[in-house]
Amino acid sequence: MKNVKLAVIYYSSTGTNYQLAQWAEQAGKDAGAAEVKLLKIAETAPKEAIAENKDWKAHLEATKDVPEVSLKDLEWADAVIFSAPTRYGNLPSQVAAFFDTTGGLWFTGKLANKVVSGMTSAQNLHGGQETTLLSLYKTMHHWGAIVAAPGYTDEVLFAAGGNPYGVSVAAGKENLPDKVRKAVVHQTERTLQLAGWIKSGNTQK
Repeated sequence: MKNVKLAVIYYSSTGTNYQLAQWAEQAGKDAGAAEVKLLKIAETAPKEAIAENKDWKAHLEATKDVPEVSLKDLEWADAVIFSAPTRYGNLPSQVAAFFDTTGGLWFTGKLANKVVSGMTSAQNLHGGQETTLLSLYKTMHHWGAIVAAPGYTDEVLFAAGGNPYGVSVAAGKENLPDKVRKAVVHQTERTLQLAGWIKSGNTQK
């Protein structure tokens, strides 16, 4: 893991996915990744819509100093963990808009063999988490990236909800107990481990 550069890229409107991303960032550092970047996807919602939701407005202000992701960050990273909420069982428009800008990197093969993994949240436990992660992974397949889904590779995943595609929670800080943090740590470590194997050219344990 010591030669792996990790980008944790998130979009969050009220803070749930920001917290998941922060845990992934810390897990990457604790696991000994060469370098870890925490980056946010730019907010594109109308200011009027944000102003009508006090939690959204407060979160945007609280995270104003978190750097926004750029295409250079994607090119730099060996491994990428995405965290974003679901919107009707799909990715938020902010995330989709960012992905729409990656065509140049894709065309030149600079996204191939990135090791990627995803996390998500919804208003309730069956609010589209699985389809959102599958939507994310469809884009990753087009990139030629290697998806590092957690599957059922550790018992902590069952305690945190049992989604084999990635950590998923109901939105709200009250829905982020320590068992969720442990699942994020495991998913991050697994992503880094696979990325280390790919980067070293060794796919054997």
